[in-house]
Amino acid sequence: MHRRDCLRLSAAAVAAQLLPRAAFAQTKYPQSPIRLIVPYAPGGVVDAVARHWADRMKGPLGTVVVENQGGGGGTIGAAAVSRAKPDGYTLLFGDTSSQVIAPYLMLNPPYDPAKNFAAACMVATSSTAVVVHPSVPVKTLAEFVTYAQENQKKLSYASAGTGTVTHLAGELFKQLTKTPDITHVPYRGAGPGLSDLVGGTVPMMTPNVTGQVLGFHQAGKVRILAVCAPQPLRAVPEIPAASATLPGLVAQLTCGVLAPAGTPPELIKQLSDATAQIVKDPDFQKVMEAAGLETRSDVSPAGAEAYLSSERQRLIPVIKAAGLQPS
Repeated sequence: MHRRDCLRLSAAAVAAQLLPRAAFAQTKYPQSPIRLIVPYAPGGVVDAVARHWADRMKGPLGTVVVENQGGGGGTIGAAAVSRAKPDGYTLLFGDTSSQVIAPYLMLNPPYDPAKNFAAACMVATSSTAVVVHPSVPVKTLAEFVTYAQENQKKLSYASAGTGTVTHLAGELFKQLTKTPDITHVPYRGAGPGLSDLVGGTVPMMTPNVTGQVLGFHQAGKVRILAVCAPQPLRAVPEIPAASATLPGLVAQLTCGVLAPAGTPPELIKQLSDATAQIVKDPDFQKVMEAAGLETRSDVSPAGAEAYLSSERQRLIPVIKAAGLQPS
């Protein structure tokens, strides 16, 4: 074979390898509906944000079909997405549980949250709070810290379930205040726990701040002492941040869009850019704030990856200190 023929064959081989990528880059995305997996049952915080996001994506991305695949603390739906084709047409609306907490609590998790996903953007954050029944004789978090230290064996706190962010919020409070004898009472979801808090069955709860929790607070049925966030929430600036009294008392559920690892970076950027448009929309922000959520200021892929990494480094020691073991 002549040298010229060899060069032609080599060039053809290289072109063949580049063709799918070049053809893909020239193809407009998306050309068909996007499937968005929410790894929880309908009606929760993550589901609500996902549906608002999907609705706002009709302009920049077209149809986004939300599909709920609940179970396993978010791991069942997340695992399905981790195995999907990395073409941008199957996405996960994951959160702190599915990407940080739940996989750590499993002996054999079905995916590696750091390796099997490409984060596009984090969309919104729901903060937990230290909430007490009005019968507890305190008005501030500082007063409650003293009360808890003096009465820890008599106290209990409700959470939305073992291994949830609300559970970690309560355990972090115990660790920071040195009150290990406060009893954790896990419920099957936030609703039943909140009902018992309002009824006085449990004196304390560390729920996510929702419109319902804010409503009970404003009606005097519960007392929100502080939000477990770095600063007060925009919707209720009069409620202080717990970190002002107890530095480090930050427990938040943050949710956003992730794709299977290997998804082309240009598609990840397109998802992030589209999200950047809606989080700046005052109407979208108002909807989030009314539900007790706040939109993220940084919706870049790099920001999302950095945030999830930092939460793993911060929360896993809390889980270990609480005595929670993978099972």
